[in-house]
This record gives sequence, C-alpha cells and structure tokens, in this order.
Amino acid sequence: MERNEVNELFYISHIENVPSIIKHGILSHNESKKINSFSIAMPEIQQKRKDKIIPGAGKLHDYANLYFDAHNPMLSKCREHNDKICILCINSGILDQPGIIISDQNAASDYAGFYDVYYGLKKLDKHMVYAESWKHPDDEIMEWRHKSVKCAEILIPKGVSPKYITRAYVANKEAMKLFTDLKIELNVEIKSGIFF
Repeated sequence: MERNEVNELFYISHIENVPSIIKHGILSHNESKKINSFSIAMPEIQQKRKDKIIPGAGKLHDYANLYFDAHNPMLSKCREHNDKICILCINSGILDQPGIIISDQNAASDYAGFYDVYYGLKKLDKHMVYAESWKHPDDEIMEWRHKSVKCAEILIPKGVSPKYITRAYVANKEAMKLFTDLKIELNVEIKSGIFF
C-alpha cells in the first residue's frame, strides 16, 4: 500500500463517547481510564491487548488505535449495537505525526508485525485491507489470516487530537437521533452500507 492510497482512517465508538472525544480526542485505553466512557470492546480481547508489548515501543494499551477500513470484523462483532455506535473518520494526515506505528494485522494477534509508517504501509496488501469481505469458504487458514489483516491498525501514542476528526457515520435513524440529540458539532450521515 502507498501513502497516497490512504484517504482517511477510522475509529469505532459508542455515540455517547463522542462529546468527550471531541473535547479530549481519541484516547489510548490507558488514558481513557481517567474519564468515564462506554466501551464496545470485548473483554477477552482487551485482556490480551493489556498484556501486549509492542517491540521497542511499549504497551499496546498506551496507544489509540485506528483502522484503515471501518467495514471490518470488529464492526461486524458490534452489529447488535448499531443503534448506539458510530464510525469517526480521521484525516490521514495523522500518519505524518511522529511515533505512529502500523500493525500489519490485528495488533492483538500473536502474529502481528509492528512497523513505522513507511514500512508498515509497504507490508500491507491494499486489496486485502479494503476487500468487501474476508470470507474464504474453501480456505479456512486464508479466511483467518484475511480476517486479521482487515483489522490492521494505526497506533498513535496516547491519542488522536480532535483536530483530525472530520465527520461521523451512523448505521440508521435511531443512531442518527442519538447522535444529533447530543448537539455535537460534527457532520454526521447515515451510511448503512458500511455497517453489518
């Protein structure tokens, strides 16, 4: 993948967290403990992430994480919460910030590699990352690998400044109402095709 092929990045959040995100930014897991927030993360995955150390960098939970493609297995697992979640779109200019690390698949994976932006992008197959589906009915190993690659991450030390947040997507009218009732100054639109 080339740098100019990354138009924007994505963060999946409970809508109730957005006012705090607009104020404080998208925080790392450890930083977010300092404020009240609604988590949509699976506890067993967070336990694995808590113990993960990025070689030469530190704890995974000290980094905020973004995705290259929001239409991924994480969003699929959140489908029962479609009325309460949103996707925040992040300006890809954040990739130029120092200290960014790219994982070539889900960062919690035992097989994930961690790289600087230049080498991390080179390691990613854009056709796999941006594929509509990661399903491979005739190849279980390929499906497992593709599922993890779809969740390749951009890891930002401590967090993402609110200035990089450009807009939001929601799945339906219920989520739109929840979002607009919070009087958040951020463009939001229904993009049900991204959700599951």
